[in-house]
Amino acid sequence: MKKQSLTAVSPTQKSVAKKADKGTLRRVLSYVGKYPFSLSFSILFSALTVLASLLVPVYVGNAIDCIIEKGVLWQPLKATLLKILALIAIGGVCQWLTSLCNNRLSSNVVRDLRRDAFYKISKLPLSYVDVRPHGDIVSRIIADADQFSEGLLLGFTQFFTGVLTILGTVALMCVGNWKIGLMVVLISPLSLFVARFVATRSSKYFKTQTRCRGNQTAFIEERISGLKTLQAFSQEDQTQRAFDEINEDLEKSSMQAIFFSSLTNPSTRFVNNLIYALVALVGGLEVALGGFTVGGLSKLLSYANQYTKPFNEISGVITELKSAFICASRIFNLIDAEEEASDFGKPDLGEVAGEIAGEVTLDNVSFSYLPEKPLIEDLNLSIKRGQRVAIVGKTGSGKTTLINLLMRFYDVCGGQVCVDGVDVREIKRSSLRKNFGMVLQETWLKSGTVRENIRLANPSATDEEVIAAAKAAHAHGFIKRMEKGYDTLLSEDGGNLSEGQKQLLCITRIMLMQPPMLILDEATSSIDTRTELKIGDALDTLMQGRTSFIVAHRLSTIVNADCILVIEQGKVVERGSHQELLQKNGAYAKLYQGQFENGSLA
Repeated sequence: MKKQSLTAVSPTQKSVAKKADKGTLRRVLSYVGKYPFSLSFSILFSALTVLASLLVPVYVGNAIDCIIEKGVLWQPLKATLLKILALIAIGGVCQWLTSLCNNRLSSNVVRDLRRDAFYKISKLPLSYVDVRPHGDIVSRIIADADQFSEGLLLGFTQFFTGVLTILGTVALMCVGNWKIGLMVVLISPLSLFVARFVATRSSKYFKTQTRCRGNQTAFIEERISGLKTLQAFSQEDQTQRAFDEINEDLEKSSMQAIFFSSLTNPSTRFVNNLIYALVALVGGLEVALGGFTVGGLSKLLSYANQYTKPFNEISGVITELKSAFICASRIFNLIDAEEEASDFGKPDLGEVAGEIAGEVTLDNVSFSYLPEKPLIEDLNLSIKRGQRVAIVGKTGSGKTTLINLLMRFYDVCGGQVCVDGVDVREIKRSSLRKNFGMVLQETWLKSGTVRENIRLANPSATDEEVIAAAKAAHAHGFIKRMEKGYDTLLSEDGGNLSEGQKQLLCITRIMLMQPPMLILDEATSSIDTRTELKIGDALDTLMQGRTSFIVAHRLSTIVNADCILVIEQGKVVERGSHQELLQKNGAYAKLYQGQFENGSLA
């Protein structure tokens, strides 16, 4: 028995694909339907364009008869020529107006798609972004939307007018000579069959092409963001080879898609030329037998030419639309991704707890990123107001996961996390996060001025408050040395600043925010030792009276913490003050001695 091809598609898969295509079409039409005026005027002007183009051969045939059949009849000829010029002018203006309407419609639809996709990103759970390449998400919003826009515009520009032209020319040919009209109608399905056959075969290659393009965008985005590291480890050649492989995959899938789609035009053109030749042959015989005039034959030949031309255009449009709908389905997959559970209607923390004290409790908390791999099990903590809690442990022990649970970037799988006795799942996420000030090891700055980046924490802060926060964070000095001070423009992610300067700006935000609770995840990891001592004093002042969670690898920064939690595999194995844990000579003591062996940093 022969093995089934890995690329074979089962009937069930085909059925699912067809349903997905229909669903995508309905979604696209729902977006198009939001602009009824542009759509209506596009249809109106398209119809007028087609009508004008169909009437021109009638008057051209009359003009020929005025010259051949009855000699040159100047008066009727002049009137006919004026009508031809008027129809050509009307058709040209209507075609221009159709293009304007179609461009406006296409631009509005793609704008709405991009807006909805970008809005959806802010509603997605962190787990969605964590497991997908960022470049692929960017590719859906940028490259796929552009590809969809081009296909949609082409569809509106050529598909509708093409269908109207085909129907109109067939009707007029049947009126002029029913035998020729019937012959054309019987041969036409052959052209449609060829176009459908090629479009179906090329669809899978367009899907592969779109996927490869997303992979390439993700690869480029990842390598550009890590360019310094790649150069530091001399990985340029390996990176180039990896890119070449992805690029070749994209080139191969693109060539396959282009090859099959390019078969459409010459195949349909062959059928269309056959139709034109048969109309000319049969029409010529009819003229010879006195069936109709030379002008009548001219009209039929013009209609035969007009009739066959849209088939070439429509066949190309169908291929483009296939690609466009594949891109649209990728965008809709992003828009339809499952959002975080809605907290609409839930109260703010202050409404439930009154004055926020900052007491945090974890009661039998369990959590895992994957069901088959438990990370945190039965974790119990009780943190009083104003306590400084340090969290230490080996990489992968669950320190950052605990922070994610406190901020509700992820929800617990079991148990509950409470702030001031209120389960965090019973309040708005935005309210919870406003009461936590967070400084991460990975800094983030947006493109904009220094002042704008600091004010992310408090948009209504005055200039004096911004400067006071910068002074408290020891960032005022380097900011004033910059060319325009607080109005200095920062490039993407603060690329024109050092890592230490970026971290100081992030600390300045928290100084400006003054939240009741703090999370410091390696907040001073990129700052030199001397500045760290100064920042330590500022953070000590900031942490007075505030519940603080400090994640640190450098244990020298947490010796003054009220409570130190040592986490291993998601469980608290030790807790106590610095001195108490050293006396136990357990896991913490080993970590500390490893860093400060013989009284010096390891």
